[in-house]
Amino acid sequence: MHTPPASEIPAQLIALFAALMLVAQLLLAVQRMLLTSIRLFAIQSLFLAGIAGVVAYSHNAFHVYVVVVLTLIGKVMFLPWLLDRQVRKMKIVQEIEPLVNFPTSMLVCGGLTLLGYLVARPFTSLERLGNNTLAVAITLVLTGFFLMINRRKAITQVLALLTIENGVMLAAVALTTYGMPLVVELGIFFDVLVAVMILGILVYRIRETFESMDISKLSQLKG
Repeated sequence: MHTPPASEIPAQLIALFAALMLVAQLLLAVQRMLLTSIRLFAIQSLFLAGIAGVVAYSHNAFHVYVVVVLTLIGKVMFLPWLLDRQVRKMKIVQEIEPLVNFPTSMLVCGGLTLLGYLVARPFTSLERLGNNTLAVAITLVLTGFFLMINRRKAITQVLALLTIENGVMLAAVALTTYGMPLVVELGIFFDVLVAVMILGILVYRIRETFESMDISKLSQLKG
């Protein structure tokens, strides 16, 4: 049995975790249950933390360990707990019919995955860690935007925003050996954290006013 050189193991682990992040994203695109969607996001964020951990260990980058800890605390534990709490409080656990049905959504996500790989191809020489990691990152961003457009529940759109941020962080890892500077990573992390908390409050207010989390109800506010 052939054992890969030690220098190749980190790149292979990163490629594996990136592929698993993509699988979680595709499952999220066709998932109807809100609680399951929240758990899929937590799992995706766990794989992102795994990628950052591999980068930190293989390059002795201390500041990346900080990103690992923040990702685990913020996006694997705290934000899923916060969103789970909102869903249970409002007693709405299932997504209504999206604008595009689930089989078509999967086809669209497949097309966006192909587009992500095509866009990433010219930048292959810049990719430092893991094969196709940048392509996966671009795909996460594209499918995240599609998810925001396609779904009507505000909670699902919050999750889509978070997966886009995961894609941005993965792209930073793919294009640079040590990721973005720590101050930039912390800024993005706390911006997203504050945004999600504000969106959580808005979701609750939408629910209280319209007895629904369907954002199309906001059209009723027009004069």
